[in-house]
Amino acid sequence: MSKPESPYPLAAHSRSLSPDTRHLLWSVAPGVIWIVVFLVLPSLYLIGVAFMTNGPYGQPQMPLTLDAFSQLAGFGFLGWSPGNLYTLLRSLWQTLLATGLVILVAYPLAYRISISREKWRALMLLAVVVPSWTNQVIRAFGWMNLLSPGTPLAELAQFFGLIGPNMGLYPSNFAVTLGLIYNFLPFMVLPLYAAFEKLDYALVEAARDLYASPLRAFWLAVFPQTLPGLLAGTVLVSIPAFGMYVVPELLGGGRAMMLGNLVASQFAGGSNWPLGAAGALIMLLATFGGLFAMRRIGKRLSGGEEVVI
Repeated sequence: MSKPESPYPLAAHSRSLSPDTRHLLWSVAPGVIWIVVFLVLPSLYLIGVAFMTNGPYGQPQMPLTLDAFSQLAGFGFLGWSPGNLYTLLRSLWQTLLATGLVILVAYPLAYRISISREKWRALMLLAVVVPSWTNQVIRAFGWMNLLSPGTPLAELAQFFGLIGPNMGLYPSNFAVTLGLIYNFLPFMVLPLYAAFEKLDYALVEAARDLYASPLRAFWLAVFPQTLPGLLAGTVLVSIPAFGMYVVPELLGGGRAMMLGNLVASQFAGGSNWPLGAAGALIMLLATFGGLFAMRRIGKRLSGGEEVVI
């Protein structure tokens, strides 16, 4: 006589799991719950708000509409204005510029740290990381003091005719770019340093033995080995830089608004939650697009091999 099937197949299946599998599920359950509650659900709510109508007091309400995205593109009740598009383009340009300059500074710095004596490496890395332990607002105010009128940097810029008399280097796009480089330099140095630590110098010596020029030896022997660290650092720098709020707000002084400032203003003084949510959704899509592009670029530069970021 056959054994009757259990009316609770899921419960029966869970009882059939091995102890190791059940232990693994119980181990990952808190992390999964945390991600779902504090990341997935807020993101879904934000997506829903982006497609809702702006109420009389800025609160989202039904029906669903694409008005927030049309406003983000510059279309309003007074006609079309390029202001929001300028903000998007400025955010993209500032992100690309800051990321490129961070790479130019961090690459030789990480290499120099990796070839230093072992007793000095920890101190040099600590010198790179310690400024990031300070609150971001305090660091921005520090740069405001350094770039104010009458400071050595301002006097030097005035000497070369870059600014007028009794003027400072902030608020300006230059100050915003400098603040982004300063804030995100450790996020590029650390992955690159880890890549240089695992560098196989035998390949470099082999390239030099085959009469490769220094540039060609770097491109064929050094760059492919440091590519995972470079891509990881690029992701860690470009994604938060695209939605940065504090640095443009303080060092830009309203002259260099980025997408993060636009989103924050709509949830606060602008009182247009759907427009703010639409801007946040654009940042979310840009994040996924950037990750996909980095993986494609890494695969192409590594000769078809998958690069783990």
